[in-house]
Amino acid sequence: MVSRVRVWLNRTYAENVFFMDQLRRNPSDRAVEIHATHGDADSPVLAAADTADLEPEGLSPAAYVEYALDQCQRRGIDVFVPRLQQAAIVAHRSDFEAIGTALLAPTPEAVAVFEDKVVAYEAVQAIGVPVPPWYRVRNAEELVPAVEELEEAGYKACFKPASGAGGVGFRVITRAPFSLMHLSGFPTPYVQLDLVVEALKQSDEGVDWLVMPRLEQPEVSVDCLTGPDNIVRMAIGRSKNGRRRGFTLHEQWLEPARRIAEGFGLHYLSNIQFRMFGDQPVLMDVNTRPAGGLHQLSLCGVNAPWAAVQLALGEDPGEVVPPFLGQDYTVVSGPRQLRSISLPQQRAEETTEPLLPAVPAQADSVEVNAPAAAAAEVLPL
Repeated sequence: MVSRVRVWLNRTYAENVFFMDQLRRNPSDRAVEIHATHGDADSPVLAAADTADLEPEGLSPAAYVEYALDQCQRRGIDVFVPRLQQAAIVAHRSDFEAIGTALLAPTPEAVAVFEDKVVAYEAVQAIGVPVPPWYRVRNAEELVPAVEELEEAGYKACFKPASGAGGVGFRVITRAPFSLMHLSGFPTPYVQLDLVVEALKQSDEGVDWLVMPRLEQPEVSVDCLTGPDNIVRMAIGRSKNGRRRGFTLHEQWLEPARRIAEGFGLHYLSNIQFRMFGDQPVLMDVNTRPAGGLHQLSLCGVNAPWAAVQLALGEDPGEVVPPFLGQDYTVVSGPRQLRSISLPQQRAEETTEPLLPAVPAQADSVEVNAPAAAAAEVLPL
């Protein structure tokens, strides 16, 4: 009899409820139980899990590793998918292996390279992958000339943190004076240069920003599955052009993604993002974790989360090729149930505490983005 697989996701994105759904609906018909932890008791991933815990706050990286090892041992975790404190965790891979837990995460060296976008751009440029022009900026005196150089070359300047994920801190520079026009409609990423300069001068803290031209669409995120042998098992592009989304297997996107994944040890699931700089695709960002939109590959008949778990367990899935490319689609919000009260619950065999109902009919809900089909149209990729 094939044993169940126990998977843990720590403090992950709400969209990974779909990651969890795909693990349970795996084509091997293998029993999967999922443990989830989070700092927010109302995270939908806690409601979607079989067992759940609230994570302690304020732990140092070393203390978090000890917490993670304890979770894996007590919960009998076979595969751990770390997001929070990924760098500290992968540095202790042998400690997790010693208690029977495989890490679904890249090498420490890969995580270190892609934690800092400047280091990442320099590294991928060295292996021949194109990147956009960029300037590292730490104060107003460095910001203004960087913006001026980009504007003189005919580009619109933007900035983002040198370290960060999920588009947090991304802003587009404008010289239009602040007015009531900027207070109408919905908020935008545009920010006035003079306000940014004044804020930097007034602050006692420096910044660490990457200033670069605003890149054009389409944006293509290549989801990669790479083995510990540095061989890519899967590379599928998800395109985004305004509201319309689709899929691509064009080598102008996949070839540089494979080169990065194999060249830097981006083992298991990674997401490598490109945009257009003029008529050339250039690297925008690299995520050393599964993308929030990874589940959208199910529209191509691919269950990437399960293939990754198999690989982590030493059960090589071989080359993962989509049997077809799904039609174009868009993403809309839909309800996802939460627990009836804002506390984690456990399966009966996991706790001696009084149990809460599994997912009651009157449970609260939260909105999570899911793909919806759009009229079929082939993007020029």
